This record gives sequence, C-alpha cells and structure tokens, in this order.
Amino acid sequence: MNTRHQLSETGPRGPVPGLAVFPLAGQHGVRAAGEVGLTTRAIWEGVLEQAVREDDDVYHLELSGVTFVDVAGVGALAAAAGRLRDGRRFVVRRPPPALRRMLDLLWPGQRGIEVSTS
Repeated sequence: MNTRHQLSETGPRGPVPGLAVFPLAGQHGVRAAGEVGLTTRAIWEGVLEQAVREDDDVYHLELSGVTFVDVAGVGALAAAAGRLRDGRRFVVRRPPPALRRMLDLLWPGQRGIEVSTS
C-alpha cells in the first residue's frame, strides 16, 4: 500500500473520530491509528480490499494505535479474510482487546486471520 489515508473532522457536536493508515516500512501491510466505526468504515474497507487484491502470503495490520473497532469493522476483516486465496492470511498485531473477543465470539475459527498481541 503506497497511499496514506486519513479522516478526521469536526462535526456539530465536536470532533468526529478519525482513522489514519500508513504503509508499514519493510513489510507488506499498514499501520492504523484512530477508530474503526461508521465514519471511518470506507477507509477500513478500502484498506482490506486492497490487501485482498495483493499477492503476498502475509499482510500485516499493525493496530496498536487503534482505540476502537465496531462489530461491522471486525465483520469487514472477517469477510476480507474469507476472500483470501488459500495460504494467505492477515496478521493482526496488537489490536484493541474487543477485536479479538468479537472474532472469537462471532467468527470462531475464521481462516486467514492470525491475531498477535506482541
């Protein structure tokens, strides 16, 4: 991924949550910071769609800077993993705890996703 995406605005009730996505240096994947929710879903889904189209066996998602992921964001990750060809996977590093809990509860045994806390 060669592009940088960022969304953050101020709405009528204050700041709207944002999501910034940057390419990972030396690895195939991205580092994200912010929140994955209604206002940032298009960015998140775009990142995942681009990852599905790439040919690398492992695509890294560094999420230590992500503070919140809603269930639709986790669902988008699970759906993208389901579209990966055999042998490919997402390695999700340091996600918010809720992401792993939602995967375990709603998408148990989902192939193509490896969650790492280190």
